[in-house]
Amino acid sequence: MLWKSLSDVAGRGAAIVQCVCFMDVFSNHVLQIQQCIGPSMLPTFNIRGDILVTERLSVKLGKIRVGDVVMARSPSDPRMVVCKRILGLEGDTITVIPKGHVWLQGDNFHKSRDSREYGPVPSALLQGRVFYRIWPPQGWGFVGRIPSQSV
Repeated sequence: MLWKSLSDVAGRGAAIVQCVCFMDVFSNHVLQIQQCIGPSMLPTFNIRGDILVTERLSVKLGKIRVGDVVMARSPSDPRMVVCKRILGLEGDTITVIPKGHVWLQGDNFHKSRDSREYGPVPSALLQGRVFYRIWPPQGWGFVGRIPSQSV
């Protein structure tokens, strides 16, 4: 009977490890929940912090477009993640954006540290495209792209 109990414990432990591994892979490669805090994305997101769902496939497949909101590692502090809108892709002439880079800006132009300060951002720092807001409840819904002509 003891062996059966140890076998059950080992089986459950293996199932838990598999579940945790799956969630880690899913979070790192498909969808992730992140928070956007601060004034730089006003009025799109709240200053106290919105909880957002980001999908990572668009970044990995190079399917991001001007007007998309993205989460990215900060070029000035790699420990921080920033939430910004893409205003330019490689080859665009806001300033010359080098190959493999994007131009990121906050929607609140007066309260945002962004590419106007640190220049074009390497695409490798992009983590995911924000596509859905889940908090606060009155703001639930898809986060759309601003068409390039209005950016």
